[in-house]
Amino acid sequence: MARMLNFMPELEPNELQYIQSLVENLSDEDAKQFAFIYRARRKKPQEVLILIIVGFLLIAGLQRFYLGQIGMGLLYLLTGGLCLVGTILDLINYKRLAYEYNVKEAQKVLSMLHY
Repeated sequence: MARMLNFMPELEPNELQYIQSLVENLSDEDAKQFAFIYRARRKKPQEVLILIIVGFLLIAGLQRFYLGQIGMGLLYLLTGGLCLVGTILDLINYKRLAYEYNVKEAQKVLSMLHY
C-alpha cells in the first residue's frame, strides 16, 4: 500500500486500498503513469459536498452533472432535488458518490493502460 500512498497521498483509506489492489501487479513506471492519469480524472469528495450545498441554495442536481450522471442531474434539476429528499440523501452519502465515480474511472484508466 505504501507505493500508491507515495504517488497519491490525497486518497481516502478505502479508495487507497481499492487502487492498490488494482495496481499491485504493475511496474513502478506503470503505477506512476496510472497515478498521473487517475489523479486528473478522479473527483474529490469535498467538491461533491460543495456542489450539494450549492444545490440546496441555487440549482439542485449540480453534483449529479459533475459526476457524469446527466439523467439524474436533469431529474434533480426539474424536481428540485426530488423535493430536497434526494439532495439530503446525497448530502449524507457524498463520499460514497465520489468513491463510486472514482472506482469507475480507475477501471477505465487501467483498461487504457491495457491491463
